[in-house]
Amino acid sequence: MIDLGSNSWRLVVYTYSPGAWWKRTDELYEIVRIGAGLAATGRLGIEAMERGLETLDVFGRFCRASGLASSDVHVIATSAIRDAANGEEVLRAADEKMGTAIEVLSAEDEARYGYIAAVNTTTITDGVVLDLGGGSMQLIRVEDRQATELTSFPLGAVRVTERFLTDGGPAKRKDLRRVRAHVLESLAGLDWLGRSGPRLVGLGGSVRNLAAAAGRIAGQVDLGVQGFLLTAGMIDDLVQRLAALPAAERGSIPAVKPGRADIILGAALVLQTVVELGGFEGIEVTEAGLREGLFLGRTLLDPDEPLFADVREAAVRNLAVQYESDLPHVEHVSVLALQMFDSLVGAGLFEPRPGERELLWAAAMLHDVGMTINYDDHHKHSRYLILSAELPGFDPRERGLIAQMSRYHRKGTPELGEMASLAQEGDEALLERCAVVLRLAEHLERGRDQSVHEAHLTANGHGVDLHLRAEGDLTLPRWSVERYGDGEVFERVFGRRLLIG
Repeated sequence: MIDLGSNSWRLVVYTYSPGAWWKRTDELYEIVRIGAGLAATGRLGIEAMERGLETLDVFGRFCRASGLASSDVHVIATSAIRDAANGEEVLRAADEKMGTAIEVLSAEDEARYGYIAAVNTTTITDGVVLDLGGGSMQLIRVEDRQATELTSFPLGAVRVTERFLTDGGPAKRKDLRRVRAHVLESLAGLDWLGRSGPRLVGLGGSVRNLAAAAGRIAGQVDLGVQGFLLTAGMIDDLVQRLAALPAAERGSIPAVKPGRADIILGAALVLQTVVELGGFEGIEVTEAGLREGLFLGRTLLDPDEPLFADVREAAVRNLAVQYESDLPHVEHVSVLALQMFDSLVGAGLFEPRPGERELLWAAAMLHDVGMTINYDDHHKHSRYLILSAELPGFDPRERGLIAQMSRYHRKGTPELGEMASLAQEGDEALLERCAVVLRLAEHLERGRDQSVHEAHLTANGHGVDLHLRAEGDLTLPRWSVERYGDGEVFERVFGRRLLIG
């Protein structure tokens, strides 16, 4: 998939097995700025066109060297080429370089594929999707996971910067006011923005870059920006920091990419205004973008209904399959873990946190992915792989908890460690509970034969009885729990001794 955006041009390779798994396996990226000067002249500049054609020559050579069939290469162009008076000239020259027809997306299609990317990588049901590029910004209203409004505005980071923030020095207050006033005027007819639900999901390189900078400033452990909430306060802080610096020095702010430093303030001002206008808490960021939307909407999913039924389940299973997990085993561990979790809750032994049960399920499904590296210390390898994956649908805190649960599914005292910077009140107790339950479930399925059908924990005096239903001999699961189940940790976490019934 090749995306000829207004600011950057990107080639992304996806490897997939229909109905099983998919992942991004390669990427080439170049800041082309094809839209430079477009706002003033209405035309693409000669230098920008030359940069673009040089980049396409590299992309074409990559595709040929990689043995990619022309039918597997999709090249799309967006607002800059779509809006330019000489856009056709670029397309003709680009066709010759690539040998592949270039498709110019309409504004509506660009918005639609941004929506497909967002709704398949977050848990948004009702709210707004924002896709901020170099030339344009799309806003999509989402109701019951369906796109009901598709809009596009010439408010991209490059266009806004070239129109209002041109002197290169620290931004003056009047310049900031002009940008905000322009955004407000452009969105004046969008009466649904403030009544579409509390969630705003953001896509685009500038959105991701601002989120990375905010996370670095906040001192959080860096797990990427998938699911990161870029709050209104964080955006305000970034606007102040960026505006105080000359454009050439904005890249000195931690995590701000030098290639975006001159346009990042314009992007931040657009986001700030949308958040204020819609009354949103902030912007929930996804790593996905237009390219993922096109891949999911045209290749991996049903084009007529390009939606994962459950984003979190799809993400967890996708990762488990990629790392060749023993699916019957991990699925059964998850069944046993949830049975014991539910029985503990039912007995009133603890009050679960929101989403806790789903995090336990995810950890049970992924606890063995580290086996693809090595059996020894595979619990540590699992942690690393989970933290390194994006796991769409989960935010950084949730991914950190899933990783720590997997880390302690064999032994050791569960602790948050460096994930403490992401934690909420009560997360340490949540981790301890889930890690202990996952450890018990793993030992009950030690033979990887699914022999234990049911496992329930019931309060009994000062203890907790573990009741099992199984086919065949229970010697192995009982031995594994007694030998390795770590009753001392169970008693410390739940305040009761574990007794095997």
